[in-house]
Amino acid sequence: MRRCLQLAANGLQNARPNPMVGAVIVAPITTHHSPLTTHRIIGEGYHIRCGEGHAEVNAFASVKPEDEALLPESTLYVSLEPCSHYGKTPPCADLIIKKGVKRCVVGTIDPFAEVQGRGIQKLRDAGIEVMVGVLEQECQWLNRRFFTYHREHRPYIILKWAQTANGFIDDHGHALQISNAVTQKLSHKLRAEEDAILVGRTTFDREHPQLTVRHWSGTDPKRIVLTHDRPLPLLIDDLYQQGIQSLIVEGGAMTHQSFLDASLWDELRVETAPFTVCGGTRAVTIPAEARLLSSKCYGENMLNIYTKQCL
Repeated sequence: MRRCLQLAANGLQNARPNPMVGAVIVAPITTHHSPLTTHRIIGEGYHIRCGEGHAEVNAFASVKPEDEALLPESTLYVSLEPCSHYGKTPPCADLIIKKGVKRCVVGTIDPFAEVQGRGIQKLRDAGIEVMVGVLEQECQWLNRRFFTYHREHRPYIILKWAQTANGFIDDHGHALQISNAVTQKLSHKLRAEEDAILVGRTTFDREHPQLTVRHWSGTDPKRIVLTHDRPLPLLIDDLYQQGIQSLIVEGGAMTHQSFLDASLWDELRVETAPFTVCGGTRAVTIPAEARLLSSKCYGENMLNIYTKQCL
């Protein structure tokens, strides 16, 4: 299953809005030199691009002709429940049944309304042994955007800001360069991985941010400016209706606080520089329910990433 997750992560940019999925086919091998049965991977694949073959399809396609005879005794490992419906491609559950594998190990159930256990049931009805819940948390974390979108009916929301060592995000109201060259590239990498990016009207008018991926490669996220005449719940619902699965909120402080007050956040990314200023706009306070996920230095700047305690 860990190999499935490694493979799945390769689809980070191109698989969306579909989830990232990896699949591995393992066959028992008995040799003349040993009475013990060993196992080896005879096929593997991942969902490369939305609209193209799913992970299971690519895994079966990678099996060499001489290994086809091993499929009836093989186990298919897949990080997300095989689909059971016709979308842009046929149901993967049907293909698995057709290939005749003996067993299927699933990382987690698909939260998409047209699947949600139906793929697993279809396999079991066909006589295939199915195990569910292997590395379940890791599998759900990899597709946290997809899971949040389908479970909460809203995008996965990342609040992001850079602050001085004494907690200011500007210098007496004037824009301040806090990020360094490396963390700036990381910010643009993040933009390439998410669907949309939002700033408040004050930040937009004062700083005129481009909100692009110019220091990275990929597609620019959809740009959004939050205004007072557009209530936050209505905005979030609009983004859901548009199929936006993830949103970066880059500020400013009042905008961040409005998301925190509404408990509309899933991840915090806080960059802290080593220098101080005498005054300015204070960064928001990290909420009590935030759990530190990682902490790493890039040059002299520290990047802390938090999630909610429930994750």
